[in-house]
Order: sequence, then C-alpha cells, then structure tokens
Amino acid sequence: MKHFPALKALVPLLLTGAALLVAFPSAAQDVSAQQARKARLEKEMAVLDRQISDTRAKSRSALSQLELSRKKVSLQREMVVQSDRQIRIYNDEIYRHQRQINELQRRVDTLSAYYSRLVRAAYRNRDTRVWYMYIIASDNLGQGLRRYSYFKNLSNNLKEQATRLRETREELELEKLELQKLKGESEVLRAGRKAEQERLEKQQAADQKIVNDLNRNRRKYEQELASKRRQVEALNREIQRIIAAAMGGNSSGGSGGRKMEIDKTLSAEFSKNRGKLPWPADGPVTSRFGQHYHSVFTNVKLPFNNGIDIAVSPSSKVCAVFDGVVKQIVVLPGYNQCVLVQHGSYFSLYCKLRSTSVKAGEKIRTGQQLGTVDTIGGTTQVHFEIWKGQTAQNPEQWLR
Repeated sequence: MKHFPALKALVPLLLTGAALLVAFPSAAQDVSAQQARKARLEKEMAVLDRQISDTRAKSRSALSQLELSRKKVSLQREMVVQSDRQIRIYNDEIYRHQRQINELQRRVDTLSAYYSRLVRAAYRNRDTRVWYMYIIASDNLGQGLRRYSYFKNLSNNLKEQATRLRETREELELEKLELQKLKGESEVLRAGRKAEQERLEKQQAADQKIVNDLNRNRRKYEQELASKRRQVEALNREIQRIIAAAMGGNSSGGSGGRKMEIDKTLSAEFSKNRGKLPWPADGPVTSRFGQHYHSVFTNVKLPFNNGIDIAVSPSSKVCAVFDGVVKQIVVLPGYNQCVLVQHGSYFSLYCKLRSTSVKAGEKIRTGQQLGTVDTIGGTTQVHFEIWKGQTAQNPEQWLR
C-alpha cells in the first residue's frame, strides 16, 4: 500500500493535463490596404516626376514647376505618414508575437513538467499488482470503476501529453520565425521611411529655389498669371454659354434651333451615382475645385477653378464618366480641345485634349474613350468639370 500515495498523485495529473492547451489564435493585422495606398502614391509621384522634368525642359514657367513640385511634396508627406502607420502596425504585431512566444514558452514549461511527473508516476507504479490492489481498496464500486478507467487510459494520456508538448514546441518555433520575419520587414520599412524623408527635404529645398526665382521676377509671373486668368475666364464663358443654351431648350451646332428635351431619367441616374463615378483619367489631382490664392504671392487670388486638374502620363486616354450625349467640341487657348458631354440636366467637361474620338451629337457610354490628353507648356494634365445646370460642382465629390 506504500505505493498508493503516488497513484493518488497521478490521478489529478491525468485530469488537469488535458486543460493545459489553451487556444491563442493569430490575428495579424492586415497591412494590404496600407501597401496598396503606398503603391498608388508611388505611381502618382512617378507621374509628377516626369512632368516636373518635362516642365523644366520645355517650359519657362516657374509657377507650373512650383505647382507640380508642391503636389509632389504633398504626396511625399503622405508617403511618410503611410510609412509611419505601417511601422506602428509592425510594432504592434512584433509586440503581439513576443507575447505569444512568452505564453507558448510558459505552456511548454508547464507541459514538460506535467509530462515528466506522469512518466515518473507511471514508472513507479509499473507493477500491475499495485494497480490491482489500488482498485480493490476503493470505497465503493463507482470509485473502483473510475480508478480502473484512469489506469486503462494512462498510456493514451501519456501519448496525448507527449503530442501536445511536441505541437506546442513546434508552434513556438514558428512564432519565433514569424517574429524574426516581422522585425526584418520593419527594418526595411524604417529604412524606406528615412529615404522618403530625405527626398522630401530635398524637394522642399528645390521648391525654395523656385520661390526665390518667382520673388525676383514677380512682374513677369504676374503677367503670366494674368494670361492664365484670361484663359480660364474664356473657358468659363464658353461653357456657361453652351450650357445655358442647352438648358434653355435650344440646341446648338447647326441643328436649326430645334427644341431639345432634357432627359430626366438620365439626370436622375447621374444624380444617383454621386460619389461613384469613375475617374476620367488616372493620376493625381494637382489643382482642386474652388477659389485659391497664389502659393507664393499669398495676397493674389488665382482664377476660380470650376473643376480639377489631373496629372497624367503623355498620350493617356480620357474617358467619359457616365452615359450621355456629346453636346459640343470646342477649342480654346490654353485648353486645346474640350469635349462637353450632356447627361440630362448635368454636364461633364474634358479639356486639354490633343485629339478626340467622338463627335457632337454622338451618344456615348460610361468609360468610353473621348480622346487623348495633350502636353501643353511641358505639363500633361486633364482639366475636368461637372455642372448641374449652370452651377459648377466639385468633381471630387462625384468621383469614386
């Protein structure tokens, strides 16, 4: 009977050993969205880099260079912010994995201790006569059956604990490998962030040189600005004239003054797609809707922008944002060819085109190519506007 205390100690080990394995699910944060955003910023900066280079080579306009450069600086700052966000995500993941490793190590230590005690207890009680006497000494039949069940399953429990111990050790090693991988990726990201910060500072220094040049030649650039203002005003007058004629019920372009009905169904469909329209071209917005002031001569108002300007690669396609009818194609100084598309009581305008692939009166579909963009004064940009009747809209509130 002297072996009975060891056998009694074995029973709780068998009961509690199964409860040691606790699930710790991996919930690694998904950084794919951040990476996609960063890739898009890199693509937009590549477009701006080319435009800045072309502008420097083909145009004497320091103002155009500064506008592009300022946009690039804005994107670079956003890149740094994105990198900081990713670094924080990696830091959180590294911290989480380190905690997981610590917990797994504790589990390995506990499982090892329990397994060792099970093995020692089983070894001490390897004499089957002792097992038999321990069962016979039970207080009642139920206790005897339970003791018999424990002994019968001892071999299985030992195997199960050995398996759990092995699997936990394997999981621990995998976590350690994942931690090293995360640390390596984090270091690469930190190095990229540092390089981006250096490029940002370099670009800001280049901007300052342009600003100094503008200040030295203020009169010249004020004249350039006045010329740009006249071009914008000419565009606005022409578009407002065409839209007023369309909304007034008269067609233009040689249709003999025939009455034209406003397509109310198309108007309603266009309105429903606010915030969902596809972009007319792929690139960063370099000039936004509304009233702005000169970036250097801060007391000078720039011409009111009835739309947005999108920097694109040379010869890029320009596509319709919605179903409609080509109302008119006009040619204006500074804007080259412009295509005005009517969508019931709404209108979309696409300017600075080198060529057009549609004609007035033609019905078009969403995404259909209207033409290709032109390079004017060293810059390759699409000027895009949306009108509700005779009221200009902010295109960025309509585009997805």
